[in-house]
Amino acid sequence: MLTKLLCGLAAIAALAPAAEWTKTFTVSGAPELRVETNDAAVRVRAGEGGRIFARVTVRGWEIGDGGVEIADRQSGNRVDLRVRVPKWNFGFGIRRSVLVELDVPREIATDIETGDGSIVLEGVTGSSRLVTGDGSIDATLDGALEARTGDGRVVARGRFERVSIDTNDGSVEAEIRPGSRINGSWRLRTGDGSVRVRLPDDLAADLDVTTGDGNISIGLPLAISGIRSRSNIHGRLNGGGPPLVIRTGDGSVHIDRL
Repeated sequence: MLTKLLCGLAAIAALAPAAEWTKTFTVSGAPELRVETNDAAVRVRAGEGGRIFARVTVRGWEIGDGGVEIADRQSGNRVDLRVRVPKWNFGFGIRRSVLVELDVPREIATDIETGDGSIVLEGVTGSSRLVTGDGSIDATLDGALEARTGDGRVVARGRFERVSIDTNDGSVEAEIRPGSRINGSWRLRTGDGSVRVRLPDDLAADLDVTTGDGNISIGLPLAISGIRSRSNIHGRLNGGGPPLVIRTGDGSVHIDRL
């Protein structure tokens, strides 16, 4: 009987309704968005122009004093959203989660940081900084990307000018679409995981690839310009250009034609 009662209470707690907070910010041109949270998943996608629509969905806590605290501020075309989740996480049978969702104009500069949670960015154009302490990153955009996670997989797709990808533990996948040009230098690094990059035929770069433990395979014409071994390759793509640096501490590297 006690077991059935406990199971019933757990089921009720798990099905507790979600609390929700929403707000619409009117913007113009190419706005800026900054989101900072200590423990939440974040989803950003291109939607209607002229506005940023924010929704925070909370399960297992209340919104407000003693629960999840939400603060927002708008200064011209800059919107800042801060979501703080309580550090305590005790509660019998309660499934707790916080999801931050934003519909934004297609042209926007984004700066997203979460202490613990995944980040998804879809369909925007502009400069994006995506940082999570523990979680995956999945980004589709045109422009400049900085993606960093302490523990998780990173997937990036788009037409890029700048790319910086770093994960301590997880694979890296990058689909570099036609029209991309290396501005400065690009760097893709993982401490532990494979790296797979697909490049357009016309991308010009000085390629610098190193793996601590794994194989390197390249499916594009490459003029070798330095060391070539099982774990280290230097070469020029399409006559060479700015640096494209790829590093993995433990994993294979595969570079293929898009």
